Amino acid sequence: MPIARGMIRINTRFINPLMLRLAGTGSIVDLEHIGRRTGTVRHTPIMAFRQEDVVTIALTYGPGVAWLANVRAAGGCRMRMGGTILRLGAPRTLDPDEGSARMPQPQRTLLRWPIRCRDYVELPVLRTPSAASSPGE
Repeated sequence: MPIARGMIRINTRFINPLMLRLAGTGSIVDLEHIGRRTGTVRHTPIMAFRQEDVVTIALTYGPGVAWLANVRAAGGCRMRMGGTILRLGAPRTLDPDEGSARMPQPQRTLLRWPIRCRDYVELPVLRTPSAASSPGE
């Protein structure tokens, strides 16, 4: 069961701007994507985990989120992870067990309960530009 829809407004308005300031530390990343209707560059803070040439994301709001639709429509996105900007390819849906297994502890436990996340995607790392590049370039 994804996080309740009522929390989305609170997160979008108050928590996301704070989380974007923390992006690049720990598992919090800045996902840069292009609005499929407006063409506007958007930044969404999410938790993501890299294993070699793949980044795995738990879809805590479920698979119907706007950022995922934007990334699918564009065929990829960019992500600021740590001090690195990654260029990522098209997302691929993962089986819940496989996605959960890729999560480190204690995040795996939190995602299983109380969040009860069952949706995960992976995005292939296509290129790692220099750390000096900004997400808006």
